[in-house]
Amino acid sequence: MLEALVFSPLRVTVHRTTIPQPRENEVLIQVAVAGTNPKDWKVPFWRERDNGTNQGDDMAGVVAAVGAAVTQFKPGDRVAAFHQMMTPAGSYAEYALAADHATFHLPPHVSFEAAATIPLAAMTAALGLFASLGLPEPWVARFHPDRLPRGGIVVYGAASAVGAYAVQLARWAGIHPIIAVAGNGIPFVQGLLDPARGDVVVDYRQPNDHVVRDIRNAVPPGQRLEYAFDAVSEKAKSSYRNICQVFATQGQGGDVLDDPDIPPTVHKSYTMVGSVHDKDKDFGYAWFRLFELGLKDGLLAPHPHTVVPGGLGGVEEALRNLKEGKASATKYVVRIADTKELSGEGESKS
Repeated sequence: MLEALVFSPLRVTVHRTTIPQPRENEVLIQVAVAGTNPKDWKVPFWRERDNGTNQGDDMAGVVAAVGAAVTQFKPGDRVAAFHQMMTPAGSYAEYALAADHATFHLPPHVSFEAAATIPLAAMTAALGLFASLGLPEPWVARFHPDRLPRGGIVVYGAASAVGAYAVQLARWAGIHPIIAVAGNGIPFVQGLLDPARGDVVVDYRQPNDHVVRDIRNAVPPGQRLEYAFDAVSEKAKSSYRNICQVFATQGQGGDVLDDPDIPPTVHKSYTMVGSVHDKDKDFGYAWFRLFELGLKDGLLAPHPHTVVPGGLGGVEEALRNLKEGKASATKYVVRIADTKELSGEGESKS
């Protein structure tokens, strides 16, 4: 099969290798579409041992084979899956492996291109909201509405894939108002919100003091903001600094990514999505199946996507676009069948 390897400084090569075989709890997927993520170019830069490896983790395609202990999937099933990060047999290939608990069925109306936007980003959002922040999951909120945060939640970077899924999952759980902070992707984000429940968009392209003011003004009268999900803090420190200013004014705490500038009154944590392959396996198992339910029932919509031409040969362009910050309200995906070596238009690079 063909497989793409990611190097630092950023370059991607395509070569031929053997098709992997599933272990007892794994699913072998013939990849139709692979999704790209910022970590795919960052990890080879950060860790020398991962330089020149297949960094793809998001995939959608058809089950080709299953391990002996797999009970919920069979060859021919249309699925999406989250490959275990920084392990062999990733999604930048014709065939890839995924754990059965991190694989989910696709409803007929969901395309492979759309499905490839879901696994890593949506699971990051689910972990952030319901594990790290401890917000009530949809069924808990229905039985115990008193547990819903009266001050709502800030989602900073709401046009990103992770942020947009956080908005959708918060709405699924009945959390309002959602105070979505975005920039160029504001028109897209507005379509995810329920203004009748107080949801609003705040434009982060304003001066920071205006952003803080608008977030504060969106909190219902008499309530205090206690929760924030920061999907962009690595890119711009102003995101969590603005959040902390709102918290300081309100005298409350929240949950954002760690930084020395964050005051001790604000609870902070990292959301490490890879945990669904070990200590949070049960959480991952449940929510990957809920993604299937959400897609079927219209409670979850895939993120907008852009197909980068060239198949595996287009992975480098997609990752370069991510590195240069060109993505706005879109996720870059590649169709494996578009790889020129598969159509006989060229030879593999090595």
